[in-house]
Amino acid sequence: MLPVECAGCRERRPGLRHGVCADCAAALDGLRPRPVRPTPAPAGLPPCVALGPYAGPLREVLLAYKDHGRHGLARPLGALLAEVVAVAVGAVRPVLLVPVPDTAAAARARYGDHLGRLARHCAGRLRRAGWPVEVRRAVRALPRPDSVTLDSAGRAAAAETAFRVRDRWAPVPAGAAVVVLDDIVTTGSTLAAVSRALSATGGSPAVAAVLAATEKRAPM
Repeated sequence: MLPVECAGCRERRPGLRHGVCADCAAALDGLRPRPVRPTPAPAGLPPCVALGPYAGPLREVLLAYKDHGRHGLARPLGALLAEVVAVAVGAVRPVLLVPVPDTAAAARARYGDHLGRLARHCAGRLRRAGWPVEVRRAVRALPRPDSVTLDSAGRAAAAETAFRVRDRWAPVPAGAAVVVLDDIVTTGSTLAAVSRALSATGGSPAVAAVLAATEKRAPM
């Protein structure tokens, strides 16, 4: 069996399981979802739960998936995201998953909506565990600059007008939890903007679930 590059540590190793080596798989399995909140938190940001910090194997796997075409990682990442949703929501009840949409340009660059794929695998994992789950593509993304190039103020300004709720956004069933999904939370501006757009149409999110949260570093 020929060695393949592990998405977590970039070492070439044979017999990778779901694209990562045993050591990186163990590191990912050891992460436990926890509440996170950017400081300062933008208006409208719901409670947010993340699997772990944007560092180590989790960061590398996300980069491999989003930017290097490792689409096979959608299944294990979706399963990890399902763990976050379960912790964030708590008791089993109907859940509406609303993934933050890519812009058309970002989807073309990544050969598809990367978060949409994660949401589908996340929903499948939750359904197998007995959760009533529906993925709703309730929000569309308008053209905006790549957030990687922006500072905190720029992210907030870009997010403010970046999303629109689709005309056919159906009412939320009684008792269902609306969960906004994203891969990474940095300033929280994107999650807050999507949440405000949904709230304005009667679909207030109960929580946001993400895979990774960036951590601010103290200035040197």
